[in-house]
Amino acid sequence: MDQSTRFTYGKLAAFFIPLGFSASLTSLTHIIINGTLSRGENAAFIIACYAVALSLFGIVERPIIVFRQTCSTLVKDRPGFKKLNMFMLIVIALLAGFSLLLAYTSVGDWVYVTHFNADLNMVSTISDTFKVIFLVIIFSGIRGIYQGIIISQLETKWLSIMVVVRLFLMFLAAYLFVAFDHVTSMAGAMIFLIGMMVECAISVWKGNGLLKTYYPAKGPGLTIKEISQFYTPLVFYFVIQTFLIPIIYIFLSQSQNIEMSIASFALAYSIVNLLLSFFMYTHQLVLQLYDKNKKKVIRFFSFASLLPSFLLVLLCYTPIGDAFMRSVMGADPELSKTTLYVMQFFLFKTLVFPWVDFLNGFLMLKRLTKRMLMAQVMNIVAAVVCLTLLVYTVPQWNGINGAIAVSIGELIGLFAVIYIVRKASRVLGEEAGLKKEA
Repeated sequence: MDQSTRFTYGKLAAFFIPLGFSASLTSLTHIIINGTLSRGENAAFIIACYAVALSLFGIVERPIIVFRQTCSTLVKDRPGFKKLNMFMLIVIALLAGFSLLLAYTSVGDWVYVTHFNADLNMVSTISDTFKVIFLVIIFSGIRGIYQGIIISQLETKWLSIMVVVRLFLMFLAAYLFVAFDHVTSMAGAMIFLIGMMVECAISVWKGNGLLKTYYPAKGPGLTIKEISQFYTPLVFYFVIQTFLIPIIYIFLSQSQNIEMSIASFALAYSIVNLLLSFFMYTHQLVLQLYDKNKKKVIRFFSFASLLPSFLLVLLCYTPIGDAFMRSVMGADPELSKTTLYVMQFFLFKTLVFPWVDFLNGFLMLKRLTKRMLMAQVMNIVAAVVCLTLLVYTVPQWNGINGAIAVSIGELIGLFAVIYIVRKASRVLGEEAGLKKEA
């Protein structure tokens, strides 16, 4: 039986759907936490302090989340896994040292006030919260590297299982904090830490079993240079992503109606990201299965990639959208109407984003992560240029300007990555031809 016959669309779905499901479920983490914090006394203060600590955590964690992709792409034997583990421990140690500096010195206070606009009376609470939440980084790194093994062995159902267990225990912890009337910003950080520790423990247990079973005890392993050449551009890729939205908020503050502009864009962007969360692991489809049957992978994904756009159309052009905005998002009629209108201009992003991540998977597969970085820079530059022109020519469009800029940036990013992939494919093809001739 040939490979194309054994490689079915059912197997593709069995690999990809649990990945998407786990990514979508993970987005519920902060809904549980914010729902808990909103039940405390002086809820606005508690949530604001937690939000600042979480924002700082999000920046510091960026170099850690890349280890999932690094492991699933590079590790082929146990010596390679050990070398990557050592590399990760060095990164964690550096990030922990930086986090401790923020948590236990006046440097942190200065960062909270200067860069996150925190009030002086919030500083102590933010610092205490960050002392807990930075521990999540350690467990996130360990979780990610073992999940790379799990994904490589196509056992993606375990990612869904562990996220379900994580959310259940987080919900239980949240219930206990409310029941014992101990709802603080630090409680939110503890709920997050409990969830990550549980997911990490399951990842280590399952990943270690797969490592011992399917990975040879001896092999060429990995060099620090190989790891660094793949890992470092990927870190910068994700770090650059964090700059776009703050830049957009700065420009939207020049709009005709500042509050409605920022609020409608923020709400629309969060909903669109929820729709796209299912496709956050699209690159893994390429990393693990593309070489087995290219045609089936592309056909399967061509159909699946339309899902977020279909859901966005339902929200924007049917009564479902109004009902969703009122009952789920709790928006008032004016904000609801404006947000749904802004969401229409995110349609290009929902069409394009899955394919950008898909093609980035090809660049990861060929270990060309430096070129991913180039496409991301073009995305950001195009979005900023577009936003500058729109804000100063049609400021009355308010939040729509942000949605158009994000979509144009994503489209330019797609064109860039298509060009890069085609050029890389041509070069790799020529190199393969030369090797055959030799």
